[in-house]
Amino acid sequence: MEKLNDLLHELGISKVNLAKYLGVSRQMVYNYLELPEISKWPKEKKIALFKLLDIDDGDDDTLDNIKINTEYLLAVTERLDEGLKIAEENEVLDLKGLEKEEQKLIGDITFLIKDKLTESDKEENYYALLYIYHLLQSLDNVPEINYLLAYMSKSTGFTKPLEFKFDEEKQFMFEGIIHSAFTLYSSSAAGKKKIIDRSKVVESHKRFVEEIEARTEERLSRTQQLNSVKIQALRELGYNDINQDNASEVLEKMAEIETRRA
Repeated sequence: MEKLNDLLHELGISKVNLAKYLGVSRQMVYNYLELPEISKWPKEKKIALFKLLDIDDGDDDTLDNIKINTEYLLAVTERLDEGLKIAEENEVLDLKGLEKEEQKLIGDITFLIKDKLTESDKEENYYALLYIYHLLQSLDNVPEINYLLAYMSKSTGFTKPLEFKFDEEKQFMFEGIIHSAFTLYSSSAAGKKKIIDRSKVVESHKRFVEEIEARTEERLSRTQQLNSVKIQALRELGYNDINQDNASEVLEKMAEIETRRA
């Protein structure tokens, strides 16, 4: 199963999108990926995965033989996008299997989201909620998000200050550091006294931007390269986009262009 995880990572298929494609929860995807082999998956989910990856069987030997080139990557992306589109059109919120308090939490969150999006400053609320959605997508990879959310819950009076639901030592350290940062920010913003040297903040923010841009560039470099090849292929063939009728021809042209560039 490790090879499947590696393949999904190399293809850029997130657990969230795979869950949507398969029509299951993200936790269920994690459960599937913890099974010793793909043959243990439910039959219909296994078939859907094989269709996505364009393979007849998903054992280790088959996964080893998959060559991730431009043609394969684009073909998988196209199948995934089509599957996600169908899933979104048919999506109905299923609360089966959730405890009563968990269902209530989802209901409360949904009500607040709708309420925020109907207020006069709905544009700002939209982006705030969009960023919250991004946080939720990143919870598994960035544990500090849990600590930050706990800190905000405590600082706004919803949670007791000495309550720790995560790694207590790490959460304790994080809350102390964040409190110091917020205190400095609040004092400076209120103009009480010049505690923070703005030039140092500007320099720090510059490093922050540079680090993010470097990670983004590294993550997207392959996609950008493929997009460049795709645009050139479409231009040479006289097409505006890839569709079901010209996909094969465009992919062949892309492979030719990559060969010329090599």
